Amino acid sequence: MTALSRRRFTSAMAGLGLTGLLAPRVLAKTSSAKLVVIGGGFGGATAARFAKRLLPSLSVTLVEPNKHYVACPFSNLVVAGLRDLQQQMFTYAALSREGITVAQDTAVAVDNEQKFVTLAGGTSLPYDRLILAPGIDFRWGALDGYDETATERMPHAWKAGSQTTLLRNQLRAMDDGGVVALSVTAAPFRCPPGPYERASLIAAYLARHKPRSKVLILDSNERFSKQPLFLEAWKEKYPGMVEWRAASNDGRVTRVDPSAMRVHTDFEDIEAAVINVVPPQRAGLIAQRSGTVDASGWCPINAMSFESLLQNNIHVIGDATIAAPMPKSAFSANVQAKVCAIAIARLMSELEVEPTTLANTCYSYVTQDEAISVAGVYSSATGAFSNVPDAGGISPLQDNDGLRQREAMQASDWFSAITTETFL
Repeated sequence: MTALSRRRFTSAMAGLGLTGLLAPRVLAKTSSAKLVVIGGGFGGATAARFAKRLLPSLSVTLVEPNKHYVACPFSNLVVAGLRDLQQQMFTYAALSREGITVAQDTAVAVDNEQKFVTLAGGTSLPYDRLILAPGIDFRWGALDGYDETATERMPHAWKAGSQTTLLRNQLRAMDDGGVVALSVTAAPFRCPPGPYERASLIAAYLARHKPRSKVLILDSNERFSKQPLFLEAWKEKYPGMVEWRAASNDGRVTRVDPSAMRVHTDFEDIEAAVINVVPPQRAGLIAQRSGTVDASGWCPINAMSFESLLQNNIHVIGDATIAAPMPKSAFSANVQAKVCAIAIARLMSELEVEPTTLANTCYSYVTQDEAISVAGVYSSATGAFSNVPDAGGISPLQDNDGLRQREAMQASDWFSAITTETFL
């Protein structure tokens, strides 16, 4: 199959998998049941919305401390000065209109024996089922010298918002001829292609405004998502401007010195005008406090129901999960949320949870109007995720008949569709 036909197959499989599980809408007995969802991103907001639609009598509460959600997808365009941060911001007004209670507070504790969530404001929320969609937290100090204070000089911009703006402003302020260093942590981390899309779009900015500058990627990994496509784009679009060093080529950053704007590898000390650090990560704090995190720092789950393997009646979706080979992405969180909502509807209707097929598509911009993509299809039949053979696909090498520009338009359409479905 071609990359585009694979993508159509991916979408079709995802749709078939969800449509076949909608029976609980009629059969549910949920007049007094309570569902609490923690985290209002692409996973949590979607799960709350779909659970309420599947089971209209279900009491659904979404716990989210922020009034606005700032989307990470497309935030690299903001870094490169190609998009406004306001275009990344969404409210929860539409969810409230659908009968979902939006608790603007922080969940600080989970008592799974008594089945209630404690909020920072002192409120306790009882639940029959709990969905955690806490996203990621950073492992401060896991990279020597990198703590919360260091982000003021070496932004991560891996949670969209003020850090995105800070990195953009640092690029604007740097002199032509400066080096932008990008330190990439070892996998797993949120959005596997994200650092390399960011490097591409920073290079696009530099090529327009500071052409004597350079992007240096210091990578703790030996390979990365869409690697041949990114390497091709850097060679063709930004010759001599982007350098990538793998871990085996002294690419692993072992220590940072924010005061000196310097990073250290095993064999070299490197100063740069701008340093962007993608730091080591783990599941969000409330997942850790709920007892759903194992020694890896992430949450093991049953792939059919997304129920925690460590805590009954608690489901975990999105970036916090151990769901490989399914990546940590907005698309993954969105489709996992739908499957999880259906699983909960079936469980509350005293029906068995059924296996299904899930999909992920990830677009990455390589210039301001060209993009590449990868798609995957996954089965949950065994209780763990596995790749569906001969499904999914990746953009071909060499741009044929404007394919890269068409994929950029598809990426824009995808962002509009997923944000509308989740927030609008």
